Amino acid sequence: MSVRRLRRAAAATSLLLLGLTATACGGDASAGENRLVLGYFPNITHAPALVGLKEGIYADALGDGIDFSTQTFNAGPDAVNAIFSGDVDAAFVGPNPAINGWAKSEGAALRVIAGSTSGGSGLVVRPEITSVDDLKGATLATPQLGNTQDVALRWWATNQGWTFDTAGGGDISIIPQKNSEIVDAFLTDRIDGAWVPEPYLSRLVIKGGGHVLVDESDEWPDTGGRFVTTQLIVNADYLKAHPDNVRRLLKGHIATIDRMNADPEDARRATADQFAELSGRRLDDDLLTAAFDNLTFTVDPVAPSLRGSAEHAEAAGVLPPVDLNGLYALDILNELLSDAGRDRVSGLEGD
Repeated sequence: MSVRRLRRAAAATSLLLLGLTATACGGDASAGENRLVLGYFPNITHAPALVGLKEGIYADALGDGIDFSTQTFNAGPDAVNAIFSGDVDAAFVGPNPAINGWAKSEGAALRVIAGSTSGGSGLVVRPEITSVDDLKGATLATPQLGNTQDVALRWWATNQGWTFDTAGGGDISIIPQKNSEIVDAFLTDRIDGAWVPEPYLSRLVIKGGGHVLVDESDEWPDTGGRFVTTQLIVNADYLKAHPDNVRRLLKGHIATIDRMNADPEDARRATADQFAELSGRRLDDDLLTAAFDNLTFTVDPVAPSLRGSAEHAEAAGVLPPVDLNGLYALDILNELLSDAGRDRVSGLEGD
């Protein structure tokens, strides 16, 4: 399937498929002077949020003068909609929800202020599938139509020269399902594989007997194998009205990631503890260790990979063309890094 044909399909798969409402960026930014609401997922790819909250690092950085609270989400579009409405002020999200929110609001609603997590996704398949050629005619799952992993699989399949569509037809059948459903489908032989993030990648390998056929890091040679999995975004109006609050949040974020990288074992423990508090169940130690080994925690947003994700989504027909210049607001982060004698991070040209 040619890139041109895929782009023509974009008209039929609009942003509405991605769960973003047409609600304009709202909320009274002045009302947030003494508050900060942080959104995140109870997921290993959001481990900096789990660790920072469990250890009280974000709360300490914000101080007693800020009414700090959190809200959990299960999908990126829901978190972005909460940014739109002003119900949350900052949130951890994947690259494609941020791109979609930026496009939907015409650049008005949000800004990326830091990276959080890189890596940790790929295509896991059944043991009998030993090569790419074995996949033709296979049924493969992704977590959600148009989400980060769905785009990655569709782009990769395009590069194999395969046809596919959003209804599950073509040379390979791509079926979006919830992550929990993907695990069940893999264990019961209803799918041949899935392009998923951690911890589901490790779960399919450890619990399902699968193996990684495609490590997504291999698909990003221009960034040394790094690609953004989770990043920290903020409501644009909140950033403009309350930069000091954002500065304090970023201080906590830097401190959290530094602590995680200095003591990975303690970071895994804090992640497991916070996850158990939220979900009522504890992650297996072997699963958690395997997932952490596949992830890199960094404040660098790996901006070139986000632009690449947008280009891939456009080519796959799930995102209209979008100008991303202005999406990144890294001045506060870079000031903090420079003050600590550390290397600055980069956004895109024009940011």
